[in-house]
Amino acid sequence: MATDTKDTVRSVDAATVMNLLPARPRLLAVGEPTHGEDALLDLRNELFQQLTEREGYRTIAIESDCMRGLAVDDYVTSGTGTLDDVVKHGFSHGWDTHAANRELVRWAKAFNDGRPAHEQVRFAGFDGPLEITHAASPRQALTALHSYLAAQLDADLLPVTTDALDRLLGADAPWTDPAAMMDPSRSVGQSAEAEQLRLIADDLVALLDTQIPHLLATTSRDALDRARLYGRTATGLLRYHHWMADTSPGRMTRLLGLRDQMMAHNLLAVAERGPTFVHAHNSHLQRDKSSIRMWDQPLLEWWSAGALVSARIGEEYAFLATALGTIRRQGVDAPHPDTLEGLLYALPEDRYVIDAAQLAAAFGDTPPPPRESPWFGYAPLDPARLSGVDGLVFVKGD
Repeated sequence: MATDTKDTVRSVDAATVMNLLPARPRLLAVGEPTHGEDALLDLRNELFQQLTEREGYRTIAIESDCMRGLAVDDYVTSGTGTLDDVVKHGFSHGWDTHAANRELVRWAKAFNDGRPAHEQVRFAGFDGPLEITHAASPRQALTALHSYLAAQLDADLLPVTTDALDRLLGADAPWTDPAAMMDPSRSVGQSAEAEQLRLIADDLVALLDTQIPHLLATTSRDALDRARLYGRTATGLLRYHHWMADTSPGRMTRLLGLRDQMMAHNLLAVAERGPTFVHAHNSHLQRDKSSIRMWDQPLLEWWSAGALVSARIGEEYAFLATALGTIRRQGVDAPHPDTLEGLLYALPEDRYVIDAAQLAAAFGDTPPPPRESPWFGYAPLDPARLSGVDGLVFVKGD
């Protein structure tokens, strides 16, 4: 089996990745089995630079807060802010602490200097303003959408005034209370005010859609796209908060699915801009159902963002999963030789791309067993799911 596996190995670069695919996809997604590994982030940066310079990709979308990401996009396209401030405030989930993300922003700004807008690199976060432990208040997104519409349309068209909207939103602390993730009774998501805000958000998004010709004539395409992002985020957050207050057995499954739905909607919107390179956890990008065990919950399953996007745009979406050999700082040592990672780890190269279809054919009807994970944050690949992968990237690790 090791000889057959070796025959499928190629170097990791943009040309090799593109040769695996029938055509250039509008969304080219490369996953990772865990977050925060420098080797994976450095590889992400290299691939995006090559895809930009050789294949015409002009947007990178990562698993970070979509609202915060606007500051990064402003910096790399127009120089708004400073590198230090943008890295500190433009990323969520601790991504600001990784040197590779700072380098990504620095490189994008340098690439864009002196280039016309249509040739510039863009940045997008495609996750919602969500953490595992809590969700953001809908205030920022909802008030930004309202402000955009109020500046362009007659006041009579708006379903609510600024003051009334502020009163309904109230303080942010109840919205962001981390206790609500484990205790639905602590959530304000099904209060009378929250339910009224859901209707208002829906009306504002509908108003935006009905006024697109006017808004395009009076503002820019970028401004309209941002307003659409505000609308998606406001309605998504209010829906998420509603289900945080739910007490049914399907509560956590619903929340996980809603997060990936927000991701999918953001990816589809970014894809309208042009060819986009996407980087996130494998579980968010795969075409199969995702699954996880959290706390004392039974196994939870939901459709990933990749599955939702692939169902919408077909071959315009491509997904390469990434596997890791070792993460020794987290107790992930050299893999057992009988596992998929073990077979790949035995090869001499430090990193490479593998044709998933050829690899699956080499295994035949008896794929190797999945590797066990000693750590919650690391998800080994399931060799039985190679049919849903366009390619496989392997990195030996530390």
